[in-house]
Amino acid sequence: MCRLFGFRSVIQSQVHSSLVDAENALGIQSGSHPDGWGVAYYVENSPHVVKSAQAAVGDAIFKRVSGVVSSETVVAHIRKTTVGNNNILNTHPFQYGNWIFAHNGNITDFNDKKDELKARVSPSLRRFILGETDSELIFYFLLSHLSGKYNLGDKTIEHSLLTDTLAKAMEELIKVAGAPADKDDSGEKATYYTFILTNGKHMVGYQGGKNLFYSTYKNLCGDRDSCPSFSPECEARTKTGYINHLIFSSEPLSGENVWLPLEKGQMISVDQNMLLKISGT
Repeated sequence: MCRLFGFRSVIQSQVHSSLVDAENALGIQSGSHPDGWGVAYYVENSPHVVKSAQAAVGDAIFKRVSGVVSSETVVAHIRKTTVGNNNILNTHPFQYGNWIFAHNGNITDFNDKKDELKARVSPSLRRFILGETDSELIFYFLLSHLSGKYNLGDKTIEHSLLTDTLAKAMEELIKVAGAPADKDDSGEKATYYTFILTNGKHMVGYQGGKNLFYSTYKNLCGDRDSCPSFSPECEARTKTGYINHLIFSSEPLSGENVWLPLEKGQMISVDQNMLLKISGT
């Protein structure tokens, strides 16, 4: 399966270590996930997406992009093909307007369910589906639900409306496409829905069978004496309230961050003000 990384912070930060240098960095993991990579980051509130169908571990462009990215919001993905050919159209992250989506999962017997899922995508969005993957179709399925509640171009959204709408969308998706596996290692043919979704301000991580970890604080921040945004929350766990950073990763990364696992069906999110919300089981 694939590997995910997501980062949302109150300040622009370099992500080079997480993507290249850490023991479990995405670039290193791509040795066993060789079917493409993508990095999405935001500049002046606009998303920039760089993708390749090559393995990140040997791709100089991946290292170059990872070395220069400094942003408040970053999503990265390395791919191991389950559905669709190995080409740029099937490579994550996917983009629509300000929205970025990366998925680690698989829909069992996708070809038998594809037409019904596509029929549930808004006609105004359906024409933008360019690839062959279940992942891209899930993205537009979720966007269709969100577009029924508010303008997708709006950056600021009521937090509970966003998470409640996504939760209901996932309930419908599961009814149509099947329940996710109970365990991460249930096999490549099992169904999984784990994803990261952001519009640059809001970021949502959902555990749909494949492991996903998150971090909102560190044991000890090395920049505590110099960072203008340092606060007690940077070194303490909070289940609700304002935070300075939220990181998602398929595996815990080495370093100062404290990592916690999402439970199956759990959704972790922040809004434009970095208010943390934990919902689901």
